[in-house]
Amino acid sequence: MLNLRYIVRLVLAFISRFKILIIASIILGILFFFVFKFLLPVISGGSTTRIGITGRYNVSNLPNNILEMIGDGLTKLDENGNVEPNLVTSWETPDKGKTWVFKLKNNLTWQDGKKVTSSTISYAFSDVTIEHPDESTIVFKLQHDYSAFPVIVSKPVFKKGLLGTGEWKVKNLSLSGTYVDHMTLQKNTGEKIIYKFYPDEGRTKLAFEMGETDSIEGLINPTPFSTWPKVKVAKNINTGEYVAVFFNTKDNLLADKEIRQALAYGINKDKLGDMRALGPISIDSWAYNPQVKPYTYDFEKAKSIINNHKKEAKVNEVSINLTIPPILLPEGEKIAKDWEAIGLKINLEVSATVPSEYQALLAILDIPEDPDQYSIWHSTQTATNLTKYHNDRIDKLLEDGRSQLDVSDRKKTYLDFQRFLVEDSPAVFLYYPASYTISRK
Repeated sequence: MLNLRYIVRLVLAFISRFKILIIASIILGILFFFVFKFLLPVISGGSTTRIGITGRYNVSNLPNNILEMIGDGLTKLDENGNVEPNLVTSWETPDKGKTWVFKLKNNLTWQDGKKVTSSTISYAFSDVTIEHPDESTIVFKLQHDYSAFPVIVSKPVFKKGLLGTGEWKVKNLSLSGTYVDHMTLQKNTGEKIIYKFYPDEGRTKLAFEMGETDSIEGLINPTPFSTWPKVKVAKNINTGEYVAVFFNTKDNLLADKEIRQALAYGINKDKLGDMRALGPISIDSWAYNPQVKPYTYDFEKAKSIINNHKKEAKVNEVSINLTIPPILLPEGEKIAKDWEAIGLKINLEVSATVPSEYQALLAILDIPEDPDQYSIWHSTQTATNLTKYHNDRIDKLLEDGRSQLDVSDRKKTYLDFQRFLVEDSPAVFLYYPASYTISRK
């Protein structure tokens, strides 16, 4: 059996004899790695992926996931919605939320190679004064205290147009009227992504079928691709949105809280989405309250409330108009059947847009990244308060939540906000919607 000393001598002798060959092999290996990893993709133009997306977007409101590839915000949010530094090292508010001072990191550069300074950062805020005391300091002066402002500046910022600080750079952008038709993003390695935008899911699916795109992102209805053997379908639950039935609380019938609650109990939510949404704040948020009233399906309770209403109102029929978008038609039909079973007459109205007047509306709503939902539920927000909701307690909680700086105080406020809002039922919160990514195998 060879001993260790002999083996060591043998290895050293081999290295001494063939050291030039060994060194040359190492150098060649490094060169080959560099060529195939970095140089070849640039020379050949790298791989190109064509992705189809449904929606009409202009340059100023592109999907956030695309903007985050191109640029960075002053701050960023972790998976629970907590604010962290991004382009800045720190921030402070010297006057409890009315003035916000941010300090930029050193050695940041835009995609054109020029230095990122406070004066080159552009946020288009209304009613906000922006000052640049020096090249590393940017000051925002608000008209009112607003504790959620650091979340607002997590949105990617750009020097001009879409020139950002991200890994991907816009190489080409084509418009159809005022809307983006397609755009090309490219990495330094040469890898490219071409995003193509289509007005509806039918056109998006057709483009995939015709070979115009290699994949689809954010598809709501995966039919017919779920049965295609050479197509991969990946399902994602989007906890940044929820599906709900919103009630016009100024309607003669739906102004009655007890009727709204009957409608909430009367929906079999287990037959709708995969993951229940109990309230207006995402399950992923640090402010989420899991202890709100769940409105578990209760046929007998719902029917009893409706029957009592008929007796008191001395009517034989109670009808509700339910407006639904085409994409939620199957869910709308299930809800209509549930409500008809408890003694209601339901008229389904399909509308591609949110009507100015409605009685009950089934819709998908984006959840704000911060728990502040002042614009959605406060009684003064007539343009964005879908339900025309007015509750003095809710108004006060929303006012407190956006002025409190201490996170523990804000959390307590928003826990109460969710509890009281869900109890009052200006909307029935149903589920977090699923979306699908479609790609070729």
